[in-house]
Amino acid sequence: MKQKEKYQEDIETILSHRYDQGFDYFTTPDKRLIKGAPFSAMESALFLLEIGMDPSNEVLTGITNLFFEAWKENGQFKLYPKGGIYPCQTILAVNTLCYLGYVDDDRVKQTFEHLLSIQYEDGGWRCNKFYFGRGPETECSNPFPTLIALDSFRFQEGFNNLQVLDKAVDFLLAHWTIKKPLGPCHYGMGKRFMQVEYPFRNYNIFLYVYILSFYDRAKQDSRFLEALTYLESTLQDGKIVVERVVPKLAKMNFCKKGEPSELATKRYQEILDNLKKG
Repeated sequence: MKQKEKYQEDIETILSHRYDQGFDYFTTPDKRLIKGAPFSAMESALFLLEIGMDPSNEVLTGITNLFFEAWKENGQFKLYPKGGIYPCQTILAVNTLCYLGYVDDDRVKQTFEHLLSIQYEDGGWRCNKFYFGRGPETECSNPFPTLIALDSFRFQEGFNNLQVLDKAVDFLLAHWTIKKPLGPCHYGMGKRFMQVEYPFRNYNIFLYVYILSFYDRAKQDSRFLEALTYLESTLQDGKIVVERVVPKLAKMNFCKKGEPSELATKRYQEILDNLKKG
């Protein structure tokens, strides 16, 4: 049975939310592309791809077109009609388009150039918006957007030869030691971080190990290996067990909480395959 057929019920459940926000393609009439989690345009596209929908499907091409409508000539993405443009939003947008298969699009390439031009001094990416006030920790980059930026860059050919990305990897490896919340948005490594979350949507141990496993800079680092060892300690019969999932997805077949997930285990297998390449 093909993957898409196996998870057809999940696909139909996701598609049932297509018009929830008053417009097509999981968004609002004014096209807020990351509003409505977990059934925003961005997340819905990623979920549908994860469970086997072809990127050429009309729903995914419709979402793709909306993202490109939000693209600016300097490489940024404006995902809300009003308010500022933040690096984290641009990172989420380009990441979605990479998964949709547009890494070689000239607009995406311009966004990569933009991101490298605004890389922060510690190697990561951050926004100048301080939800939690200011302190020494807010002078650091935001770990989660930095991780997603690395997830985007790894779609590019030769990404492991970009030394500027080594700084981002080093920043994230340092966070494994620091643990405490960092960046203006206070991303930490507490109990929630250590719970295996699937599908990927938040800063957590599974996503952290998965993305860093693509980077030669991380593969033999003791901090990465410690994180990998912890992740592997949660396996059951070699399979990833979903420990945390957003409640609205918890009953879906591909990510049932407390049960092994075939698709999550495929992501874990990618980690092992990446390490063999190092």
